[in-house]
Amino acid sequence: MKLEGIKVIAKNRKASHEYFLEETFQAGLVLMGSEIKSIRANQVNIGDGFVQEQGGEMWLFNVHISPYSQGAYAGHKDPLRQRKLLLHKKEMRQIRERVRDRGYTVIPTMIYLQNGRAKVEIAIAKGKKLYDKRDSIGKRDAEREMRRALKNDY
Repeated sequence: MKLEGIKVIAKNRKASHEYFLEETFQAGLVLMGSEIKSIRANQVNIGDGFVQEQGGEMWLFNVHISPYSQGAYAGHKDPLRQRKLLLHKKEMRQIRERVRDRGYTVIPTMIYLQNGRAKVEIAIAKGKKLYDKRDSIGKRDAEREMRRALKNDY
């Protein structure tokens, strides 16, 4: 993924702690005008979001985009409404095949603006067990201690 013209709006930091993230995809979002204004104002929470297939299309569920404060009567009323994802057929087929496997799910990991357009990064993920989470925390702490020791050596 290129980093030119990208402004990160929201990251799902909990995702890498709760899941093994295996493969990521970039998808567009079908939004209302007031939703894109809220996204540009950083009024987004993707912590509980997930992706499901319905009718041959991928949909983003449980992502909270706050109603736009200056929005009029025509703005979006339901902040948790489902939103259609724009993916290539090949990518949808890959996701569909992986999700059929037991234990896999698709979650949003990041919402960002790329050249003024809202994009969502979704990942195929497999849930971690408690001992996997402890192992991840231990590795992270060991790396932190190693960096600290190297920093103090010089």
